[in-house]
Amino acid sequence: MLWGRQRQMPEKLLAALLGRLSTALAAGIDIRRAWASESSRVPSVWRLKMEAVSQSLAKGSPLAEAMEQAHGTFPPLVRAMVAVGDRTGHESQTLRELSRVLERSVRNTRVLVGSLVWPGLQLIAAITVVGVLILLAGFIRDEKNQPVDVLGFGLCGANGLVQYLLILAAIFSTTAMTIRRAIASWHGHGIVRTIVDRFPVIGSAARLAEAGVWCRAAALASGAGLDVGRLIALSSATAPGLWLDSKVVEEQLRAGATLEETLRASRRLPSRVLEVVAVGEMTGMTAEVLDRLAEQLDEEARLGFEAAARGAGFLVWAIVASLITLVIFRVFSFYVGMIQQAAGGI
Repeated sequence: MLWGRQRQMPEKLLAALLGRLSTALAAGIDIRRAWASESSRVPSVWRLKMEAVSQSLAKGSPLAEAMEQAHGTFPPLVRAMVAVGDRTGHESQTLRELSRVLERSVRNTRVLVGSLVWPGLQLIAAITVVGVLILLAGFIRDEKNQPVDVLGFGLCGANGLVQYLLILAAIFSTTAMTIRRAIASWHGHGIVRTIVDRFPVIGSAARLAEAGVWCRAAALASGAGLDVGRLIALSSATAPGLWLDSKVVEEQLRAGATLEETLRASRRLPSRVLEVVAVGEMTGMTAEVLDRLAEQLDEEARLGFEAAARGAGFLVWAIVASLITLVIFRVFSFYVGMIQQAAGGI
């Protein structure tokens, strides 16, 4: 999901599409025919984009160039790796590997979202309870026949509920904009990254996930036989927070530095990644060792995000419990006050 930019095709749909294309190409089916078949299978919302690619393919364009006509529908990693497949003649193998990578990402995302369901339901329940109490407060009257502000928020009845919903809409809108800016700050090594890095669970998980993405892209590029410059450029495009200048890297390599030394000098990559790069240089198995490390980093990041989600769930539960306690106290105080006033008037 990308706010303010062209919406990308969901990873689950894209993984299935690329997997079927790989099978079709391996069976000797022409790419134009295979793509046209896929255009009829995708949901209608994506068909115009798919047809734009088909038209470009019909004119003789390679698949990567044709994908550019979809204007951001396909992620940078997919477009870049498809271009590698076009140039090397390994289209089927490249598409199959991309499909595998996307499927793994979908599984990890599903697990993370599943861990957030319960905290989300708790938050929705708390918001709903507050709304119902505000609405009911309009039907409770004091001795002067005025609505009683049970929660102490200054909101009562239908009008109060409308104001409450407007406040929630403003909060959600502000949160969405804040998230966009936070992501940009994270990628740009801004203040958000500095703050998040200090959190022992979520900060560590975010760094692991980012490093995993970098390693995955680098493994794909290395396995496809890309030179170091293009490997760095592709990895940086998929993990902007770990961006490296490919020209600077190439210059340092020509000056006699090893890839591990060059990457270490950038101070962007974790030491675990640097160690694996060094092993890959010595053994000639860079793609394999980076791929294994990417799997490890993905798993560790998933566990970290799950732990953070459990912490968020506890926080939401504490907020709900506090809210219930506040409501009980307010209602009790209100009725005690009414009883005292009635007793004083006798």
